[in-house]
Amino acid sequence: MIDTRYREARKMALDIASSFGDPLFYREQEAACSRSCRHFEENDTVGSCLRLLEGRETFGGHGVVHAKKVAIDAGAIIIVEGQNRLPEPELTRLVFLAHLAGLLHDIARSQKNHAHRGALEARNVLAGLDLPEHEILIVTEAIRNHEAFRPCRSLANPAAQLLSDALYDADKFRWGPDNFTEMLWDMLSLRPLSLPRVMERFLPGLEGVEKIRDTFRSATGKTYGPDFIDRGVGIGRRLYKELAHIRD
Repeated sequence: MIDTRYREARKMALDIASSFGDPLFYREQEAACSRSCRHFEENDTVGSCLRLLEGRETFGGHGVVHAKKVAIDAGAIIIVEGQNRLPEPELTRLVFLAHLAGLLHDIARSQKNHAHRGALEARNVLAGLDLPEHEILIVTEAIRNHEAFRPCRSLANPAAQLLSDALYDADKFRWGPDNFTEMLWDMLSLRPLSLPRVMERFLPGLEGVEKIRDTFRSATGKTYGPDFIDRGVGIGRRLYKELAHIRD
């Protein structure tokens, strides 16, 4: 059974996160985020992919809510990066592909080498959505490239590289506040640990989060990613102090 003190701890995390405010990306790039969200909600193929994902077993902390956030933020990054560089039809199509990549990037999250395995599984899904081969390729290459602290393959096609970088950065935005408001508790719901055990792993986990700060890939990610991480680390450190008062 999950430690009942998690309810109190999660409420603490939400209260602390609220005091930090929204990350700068959502305030300074509100138009791009809103446009990406609108495209996500209105596209029938994206809706079909989302329904497929909802019917699958997911890995704690990396389920449908996580995938939707990554998808929409990846689309927003592409809008910011591409709105003055790409023709409108090409930009809109790349946002669509980013939404599919975001939804599918953790489809094999519970498996070893999940980025590689996920690219293989995503290919089957994308083929069923009747995507042309060249689009399947750039989506699966982005998924293959999204894992942190692993070699990243450079792509010759600029649009493919932008999609790959946007997916990585949107996924790593989740290492900020989401780590402590959602992902930690989702993971613990599947692998319950006592609060003292969680506390033992907490500070080493924060060190891992901090290492993401300098890994963002797109210009937009490099601008806004560190703010996500700094907020997440700040929330985590305050939460650790508060949890010290309620552990055994």
